[in-house]
Amino acid sequence: MKGSKGWIIKITCTSVAASMVFTLVSSRVLGNAGYIAAISALVIFIALGIIFDIIGVAATSASEAPFHSMAAHRERGAAEAIRLIKNAGKVSSVCNDVVGDIAGIISGTTAALVAARLSAGFSVSEIVAQLLISAAVTAATIGGKAAGKLLAISRTNAILLRIGKIISIFSRNNSASG
Repeated sequence: MKGSKGWIIKITCTSVAASMVFTLVSSRVLGNAGYIAAISALVIFIALGIIFDIIGVAATSASEAPFHSMAAHRERGAAEAIRLIKNAGKVSSVCNDVVGDIAGIISGTTAALVAARLSAGFSVSEIVAQLLISAAVTAATIGGKAAGKLLAISRTNAILLRIGKIISIFSRNNSASG
């Protein structure tokens, strides 16, 4: 229980810091951005939420067994995938809650900015622009996450191995990988 409280405090502080960084970066990038840049940023935030949701679901639905065999054969990323599975609760918290929720919040504020710019630039009613952009963002986020969950469950091992390989690039101890 004591370790759980520490994790909760750590993940909460990490969330606050990540939110501040995402907000600062998005406000700097979008401050004077045109339509294309603003819409591109919006798509990136939505995709980021979906991708990290896939990783979180894959980590919680995976089994270690196939990765032990891969690790025994020194396949790059297998050991990292095992660590992801062993820490599935934390991986899910970081991926689904921290990154996913922050990406959702930032995509909402970015959508409001895009709607305001579109309504000003194209003489469209602000409420109409807000409704259309909000509906599009909602559909893309929910539809993307639903499709991502199906993908994560059906391709768990392939996803975790790919993420494990990416992590192994940045790992200090990647000498055991092939």
